[in-house]
Order: sequence, then structure tokens, then C-alpha cells
Amino acid sequence: MYDVITVGSATVDAFAYTERSKVIKVEKRAKEQDFIAYPSGTKILLNRLLFMTGGGGTNTAVAFSRLGLKTAFLGSIGSDGHGNAIVKELKNEKVDFIGQRSKKEASGFSIILDSIEHDRTILVFLGANKSLQLSDINMGKVTAKWFYFSSMVGKSYKAIEELSRHAKKNGINIAFNSGSYLVGKGKKYLSRVLFSTRILFLNKEEAEALVGNGDIPGMMQKLHKLGPEIITITNGREGAYASDGKSLYFAPAHKIKVVETTGAGDAFASGFLAGFIKKNDIKFGLKLGIANAESVLSYYGAKNRLLKWNKALSVLKRGNEKIKMKAL
Repeated sequence: MYDVITVGSATVDAFAYTERSKVIKVEKRAKEQDFIAYPSGTKILLNRLLFMTGGGGTNTAVAFSRLGLKTAFLGSIGSDGHGNAIVKELKNEKVDFIGQRSKKEASGFSIILDSIEHDRTILVFLGANKSLQLSDINMGKVTAKWFYFSSMVGKSYKAIEELSRHAKKNGINIAFNSGSYLVGKGKKYLSRVLFSTRILFLNKEEAEALVGNGDIPGMMQKLHKLGPEIITITNGREGAYASDGKSLYFAPAHKIKVVETTGAGDAFASGFLAGFIKKNDIKFGLKLGIANAESVLSYYGAKNRLLKWNKALSVLKRGNEKIKMKAL
């Protein structure tokens, strides 16, 4: 019996850094949008190139394991060198791999393009990540108190829908971090999973895409009607909100030097869920989620500085932020 089984993507990430990029702003009808720009028709030297593993499924699996939860990762990984590296790292982090190794698809791969303002754009090759099928999985190993779903596409999303039904039949809690791609599909497309979800993780832009623009309390009320019992909405440098349908909680972010943003959302969600599992307390979950995310934001890579449990507790003891709470 695992505390958490994460279901999601696994990638090798290449972080490409150059001083030749810049952010440009383009006016659109609805809003202004930022673009990372490079000179056309030239060769651009990289001043740093880093390779690390990533993907919402493995990022959160490592986070849960470091925070003291018995964890497994369920996903599809290619039978190639990149896949071997991912599986090796999971083993080193005490995460059981209970997924499939694809012989037809290469492992997922991402290229993270950084700008001088430390915004980033990610080029994603999904590869095996879109091909998870439960018929290839030993379901006898898929036993847990919690499932954590991250964004999946194609056959893999159908697998998440099947796991939602499996969870309902077997009393397994579901946490769901849908991501921007799935949110773009609309609430009807996500309805089967949302209806079975206990904790839903979104950022503000994703919440607006799912239920329309509005203030945080209004969006929370609309989101609860879709099924989730607890909802969190992160809002960048401002902080994070959570709701249990009766009360609205807010935890402010700290002023830190942001080095790289990849994996911050995964770090928050895994920190919140780990805190909630251990303490059954939304306030503690918010504090741990923000601490975990800020640690990741302060360094390169999505897993590099994920907190371990004792370190997380020491970070929280140093903090003096107060969680604000009001009726929803």
C-alpha cells in the first residue's frame, strides 16, 4: 500500500541558457503577451547547458518521497537511454516505478529556453508519455491511499479516467493538477476526473480558462460545483489560495530571487498534498507548498532543491507568515 501513486509525464529536460534572448511584448485583442525572442538566421552560443529529469509525474513523485511518503510512479517511459536515466533516478530517490517501458515510443524530452529575465518557454516532445495503457500495467501494484494525477494527453488521459473509476471503487483519494493543456479542453472534457477529485490544483490562468474570469472567491465557488472538495489556486508572486467550500485561505509568497521557474507548480502541489496528508490541515499544506516551491524557484531544475521533511520543517519554523482565512 503506497501513500501516493503519481500518474503523469516523465522527461529528460535540457536547460539551454544564452544571453542573446530577450522578452518582447505583443499586444493582442484580449491582453498583452510576452514572447522570448532570438535573432533570426544566426548561430547562438549557449553559456550553459544542463540535463536533468523532469515531467509532472516524476517531479511530484520525488517530492513526495523526500517528504517522507511511500511513493510510486505510474507512467510510460521509453526503452532507451533517457528512460534508463529516469528509472535510475527514481530508484535513487526511493520511488517505485510501476509503469510501462515502451518499445515503440522514445522517452519524453523537453528543451527549456531561458530568457535574461528568467522567464522560460518549454519545447516538449511527449513520446511515450502519451501512450500509457492500463492493460499493460500490473494493477495489483496500483494500491494507494492517494492518486496524484498531472496533465496527460491521448491514451494516457483515458488511463487517468479509468484510474478515476478504479479510485472511486476502492476508496482512493484523488489529487489532480490538470495543467494548461487539459484545462484548454474545457470542463466537460475533464468532468469525469473532476467529479472524482478531492483536491484540485490550478494556477489563476488555468482557473480562469476553466470557469471564466472573476475574483478568486467567485472562481472557487464555480470550481467546487465541478466536484472537487478542496481547491488551490496559485497566483505567482502574490501567493496561493485554498478553499474547502466553506472558508477561503490565503498564504502570501516571500520575496525571493527567482533563478528558474520550471517545476515550481509541481513543487507547490506536492508540498501542499504531503502537508495535508500528514497534518490534515489546509493551512499547513499551504505553508509547505509555498516553501517547497520557493526552494525550487531559487535553483536550476525541477527536482534539484525539492525539500526533505526535516529541512521543510526547519524552513517553516523560520517563517512568520500568517494564513488569512475568511468565509467563502
